[in-house]
Amino acid sequence: MISFLVRRILIGILVLVLITMLVFAIFFIAPSNVAQTLGGRNASPQTIALIQQRLGLNRPIVVQYGSFLWNAVHGDLGQDYYHGVTVSSIILDAVPKTASLAIGAAVIWIVIGVFNGVVSAVHPRSFIDRALTAFALFFYSMPTFLLGLLFLYFLYFRLTVAGFAWFPAAGYVNFGDDPFGWIRSLILPWFTLALVSAATYTRLTRASMLEVLGEDYVRTARSKGISERRVVYRHGLRAALTPVVTQFGIDLGTLVGGAAVTESVFGIDGIGRTALTAITQQDLPVIVGIVVFASACVVAANLLVDLAYAWLDPRVRLG
Repeated sequence: MISFLVRRILIGILVLVLITMLVFAIFFIAPSNVAQTLGGRNASPQTIALIQQRLGLNRPIVVQYGSFLWNAVHGDLGQDYYHGVTVSSIILDAVPKTASLAIGAAVIWIVIGVFNGVVSAVHPRSFIDRALTAFALFFYSMPTFLLGLLFLYFLYFRLTVAGFAWFPAAGYVNFGDDPFGWIRSLILPWFTLALVSAATYTRLTRASMLEVLGEDYVRTARSKGISERRVVYRHGLRAALTPVVTQFGIDLGTLVGGAAVTESVFGIDGIGRTALTAITQQDLPVIVGIVVFASACVVAANLLVDLAYAWLDPRVRLG
């Protein structure tokens, strides 16, 4: 198990190094004047020279990349010259908001998706199966921004007009300041993400469960008189969770790296919305920092998926 974990960590580190090389090449080696972009169109030659000196752009490329990588390893992702703050501080301010949104939505969608998928698989071709499949297809085809706007219209605007101000319009409330307000500020974004994502997990769980329930060892367990509930949840569900875990790791890592659409609809200044603002302003240090951070989230999520594989199926860590 230790060797399996070490191999996966080393692969993850290698992937991160390759990503930092690619990001550095795109923003600092590609034929573009980074100093001119940061200084603006009307920047004087003295200003551009000062920016080049402060960013180290007048040094050899290898030295620039080595400095960039060394600083990134130590948590220094550069300086945001538009706002006069460090990129790390911008990301640290946005991470709790995005993490609250992503983790809360993930809990909801995994519960809904796995439960609906198991129920559909246990009752194939029944009315319940068709109803849950229709439910999944409906939300699977629903764009996230449209579902968010519908929630805001019906559950915020119409209810507020009727005198039931249960949900806020937009924004984020810190958990430490007001735990109940934190839940109220995130309940609509949570379900916006969860209902769209749960559709995928319903279909994945149903297909995987149907395949597993047809295996010989499941039929043997039933022939021994084991209760159907134990057959489904003890023998079937654990084996069927492998593709679900794969999808869950990818989705959660991507969301922690930034749920741009949902954050924009609900006015949450998380990683995704910060990235969109930085792209609009051509704020290169912030863009680079967020790309590196999001990549690290995806790599970490895939590492956790590998560990979950090893727990669900011992053959993985022995292979």
